[in-house]
Amino acid sequence: MILCIETATGICSAALCDETKVVGVAEAPPDMSHASSLTLLIGRLLEEHSLTASDLEAVAVSKGPGSYTGLRIGVSAAKGIAYGAKIPLIAVNTLTAMCSGYMAGPHEELKEGTLLCPMIDARRMEVYNAVYRTDGTMVRETAADIINEKSFSDLLADHPMVFFGNGSEKCRDTITHPNAAFIEGFKLSASYLHIPSVNALRNKQFEDVAYFEPYYLKEFIATIPGKLLP
Repeated sequence: MILCIETATGICSAALCDETKVVGVAEAPPDMSHASSLTLLIGRLLEEHSLTASDLEAVAVSKGPGSYTGLRIGVSAAKGIAYGAKIPLIAVNTLTAMCSGYMAGPHEELKEGTLLCPMIDARRMEVYNAVYRTDGTMVRETAADIINEKSFSDLLADHPMVFFGNGSEKCRDTITHPNAAFIEGFKLSASYLHIPSVNALRNKQFEDVAYFEPYYLKEFIATIPGKLLP
């Protein structure tokens, strides 16, 4: 059994997966912070399935890109469990997990050659994104891009593309190519780590618990609350 943790965006969730299926999922209410809810979610999930951390084969975490604070909370929890239970730590690119989750869920039949572009909001008109084939092969590496009307034009010229994730919502009016399709309401879930983490476990693709850090992609920019400004 693999414990999967997702905290890269405003969604905080945990899932238990075996080699063939997602066994259970727990998600925090939107008004609860990741810091206050993640440990409770994990504890409840393990208890519901009569498991302890020592019963797990591995712990998998969504490594980013995404929210700086959210990633630190998820990775810290995963590292703590892996170290304490002496089990492997698996890190999954958040965009790869999104792609896997989209393909595993209900979706319209895709035309041959369709490319998938998961997007995470990175503030203003910038988004974290990567491009994948429907078999999960990465076509364009993870990047933080400022979106304009020419974004992805080279790919859209030859391929239908599906854009999804909370970063895609602000791109709909900018990317207007007829080959571009946008999916509304796609939310992250720890269950999306299922297939990537099972593959990593089979191939023994583990992280060094002592040195692993989240994949921030760009530097953290601190903001000053408005009430503190002169």
